[in-house]
Amino acid sequence: MDKIEKSSVPLVSEIKQLIEGSRQRVVIAINSEITLLYWNIGKHIRKYLLTKGRADYGKEILPTVSAKLVTAYGKGFSERNLANMIKFNELFPDEAILQTVSAKLSWSHFVELMGIKDSIQREFYYSLCLFEKWSVRQLGEKIDSMLFERTLMSVQPEENIRKELQNIAQTTDINPDLVFKNSYVLDFLNLPHRYSESELEQALIDHLQEFILELGTGFAFVERQKRISIDTTDYHLDLLFYHRKLRRLVAIDLKLGKFKPGYKAQMELYLRWLERYEMQPGEEKPIGLLLCSEGNTEHIELLMLDEKEIKVAQYLTELPSKQWFADKLHRSLEIARMNQEK
Repeated sequence: MDKIEKSSVPLVSEIKQLIEGSRQRVVIAINSEITLLYWNIGKHIRKYLLTKGRADYGKEILPTVSAKLVTAYGKGFSERNLANMIKFNELFPDEAILQTVSAKLSWSHFVELMGIKDSIQREFYYSLCLFEKWSVRQLGEKIDSMLFERTLMSVQPEENIRKELQNIAQTTDINPDLVFKNSYVLDFLNLPHRYSESELEQALIDHLQEFILELGTGFAFVERQKRISIDTTDYHLDLLFYHRKLRRLVAIDLKLGKFKPGYKAQMELYLRWLERYEMQPGEEKPIGLLLCSEGNTEHIELLMLDEKEIKVAQYLTELPSKQWFADKLHRSLEIARMNQEK
């Protein structure tokens, strides 16, 4: 490589960065315009159908309109897509908000969101998608894995859920109940039928990337078998993580079987020690997660009713059916309702 060619390398690199940055901005701008276009098309069709008694033949007019638009502009204006545009305008009526988020969420994001019938669940995925910057694929995976049903926040009254979702949109603070789940699927571990806590811990370390993905966005691994010395006694915390958005250390203890009252006292000891010796300036108090292999929902609900710093969840080494998650949520909601009544 001669002197001139060598000296041109930094210049070429800088120009490439400019080109790639410009291309990215163009893609974002195009996606934003497409999203707003589809919203406005849906608005115009809805307005047309809702005036002068045209609602009765709405189903008949869409094929005609679609056929003409497809001829002029292509398959993107199929009857199905036009129906989605109408639904889009109906479910997301605030144009001012849409103007802001259209640069962050694509039309494909909104198509995924429109497939969710329940409004509180749709709002949950919409808000977290914006907050955690999920791709379309990630959004689909979160919905398919029933993230809402597994999130601890799902058993709260709807007004509380909406309040917390609005909070993260306005302040970027996030409630731990939106971070932690009531069940974690660890089907990637390939554990034998019988295994020990140490084997479970080793399997999680061996599959650390998959484990962090299941924990959720923001988790960073800190240490395994964290030594906690109190007086003349040494304890060992199974796993120590840090959550960037919560700004907290997260202590994780692995347990075989069901949750027992003694686990809570042990975790409280770990958290107080971490608060005294490991917490850094600007951080919030450490939070604990007890992962148990069996669920005893009512026992946990009664013992942890007012607990804010310790979360309890069941881990599953095999993927259950979606109905299993739905039934678990239903049971938790029933227990939460009874507790509120008492």
